[in-house]
Amino acid sequence: MIETDVLIVGSGPAGSSSALFLSTYGVENLVITKYRWTANTPRAHITNQRAVEIMRDMGLEDEIKAKGVPNHLMGDTVFCASLAGDELARLHTWGTHPQRLADYTLASPCTHYDLPQDIFEPIILGEAARRGSRVRFDTEYLSHTQDADGVTVQVQDRVGGERYAIRAKYLIGADGGRSKIAQDIGLPMEGEMDWAGSMNIVFHADLSKYVAHRPSVLYWIMQPGADMGGIGMGLVRMVRPWDEWLIVWGYDINEPPPEVDEEVATRVVHNLVGDDTIDVTLRSTSLWGNNKMYATRYVDGRVYCMGDACHRHPPSNGLGSNTSIADAYNLAWKLALVLDGKAAPSLLDSYDAERAPIGKQIVLRANKSIEEFGPIFDALGLLDTTDPAQMKANMEIRKENSERGAAARAKLKAAIELKNYEFNAHGVELGHRYRSGAVIADGTPEPEFTRDPELYYHPTTWPGARLPHAWLEHKGERVSTHDLAGKGRFTLFTGIGGEGWLEAAAEVTQRTGVPVVALVIGPARDAHDIYDDWARAREVQETGCVLVRPDAHVAWRSAAMVEDPVAELGRVMESLLGVLEPVGGET
Repeated sequence: MIETDVLIVGSGPAGSSSALFLSTYGVENLVITKYRWTANTPRAHITNQRAVEIMRDMGLEDEIKAKGVPNHLMGDTVFCASLAGDELARLHTWGTHPQRLADYTLASPCTHYDLPQDIFEPIILGEAARRGSRVRFDTEYLSHTQDADGVTVQVQDRVGGERYAIRAKYLIGADGGRSKIAQDIGLPMEGEMDWAGSMNIVFHADLSKYVAHRPSVLYWIMQPGADMGGIGMGLVRMVRPWDEWLIVWGYDINEPPPEVDEEVATRVVHNLVGDDTIDVTLRSTSLWGNNKMYATRYVDGRVYCMGDACHRHPPSNGLGSNTSIADAYNLAWKLALVLDGKAAPSLLDSYDAERAPIGKQIVLRANKSIEEFGPIFDALGLLDTTDPAQMKANMEIRKENSERGAAARAKLKAAIELKNYEFNAHGVELGHRYRSGAVIADGTPEPEFTRDPELYYHPTTWPGARLPHAWLEHKGERVSTHDLAGKGRFTLFTGIGGEGWLEAAAEVTQRTGVPVVALVIGPARDAHDIYDDWARAREVQETGCVLVRPDAHVAWRSAAMVEDPVAELGRVMESLLGVLEPVGGET
């Protein structure tokens, strides 16, 4: 029998990231996948600021920059009749509008990139293996049994047919949207699977003359009656600028699946591009279903599910792989502390409490984003008739010098603005505020949202929130608060007059064996708040402190220096680690 501390089933974004984080933290882990290699298509691709921040903590941001398409080439999202035909509207997306760019720049040291899954996964899994993860391809999960000390997993070698057992202290089910592990442990699910059908066509063609002047990831095409009938909305998605592409085209899932041969695929490409003279090299075709399903619980005993096993949704909002990576980042440091004997197993309960609400949020948001195409169809007159010719005539009304033309233009403008909730949902990406036993309340009420909480990120050090980003000067270099946090340990930020927290951090580190790195921020101290950005963001007095978890979420804060900082920080850390009853109750 093979033995390991953590067995990870699945090598997608959730599984590969779990391996990377655990190996970085020194945890023995084994990854198995029934496939012979990582993703073979560029499925997930939007890599948002939070995912890049996490990879920055892992030392992989430079590789993402080198291989990803940068933010300034991502954001001219186009709505048109074809790439060569009429443009209906255009929207700045992924924070590229000058007004929104400030929000994104202030929120994080990182930017968005477009990095297709078939490029991103080998980066993550390769680095995980380099740091100590063991990986077995062509190895299929069959079943598992749990006991008080661990999990025994039955697997099969898909090449030779041999069946054998793997013994692990914990099992991570990152085996995708048809997760057998989630099924085996009976995760309670809400929603429905396969409510709509879609096809992917991946191809190579030089389309630069149609897109280079309006660079984007997404080009939405409205072609009533084309091929599959109906409203005829399709998507031409950039994979690599400007010669590799992925088309998404819908079909009626209640009918027999379409035959997408080379002739059909080429015709769809030519139709959506609007030019049947371009050379098309097909790479792959596939069919898939749109889902609206989420787990209300992620854990059963020593089995922890994550990624698409728990939250299944369409690619709208670009949340899938990013949320999967964040699931893994949340769990990995907790497993590391528990396996090292420095935290009670009760710390792991916070994974389910913290991540399940986010899984529900993103599933509902992604599906709502699809519904928000309805006002666009309405504005173009596509819902008034089923006749493709009449639909096309209705689309022309917006060009008229008439009252109905002006009304159509105004209606379309409002409908396009609504799509900010899909393409500029900054609050959904960064605004998570955890509530669990791994967050210690400070007695203050949750800060109110002063702007739309889905569209806008609201920085706060309220316990449970993501650490606000601020640029500091540290050892002669400009660094983010996020650069000083993370790295598998707790970080405590204080200011001049808060030196007592340093003694407390040293004492607590010695007592618990869990590193708490304390930093004084101020002139001639550990870091200098050169722009006063941290002073504006910290929400505590200079003598107070902000304690940050290894995943860059605030664990606890103190408004000012207390009479006995050693005792206070000790109680907080022991509560977080599961040694004492929670201090002050959960947030």
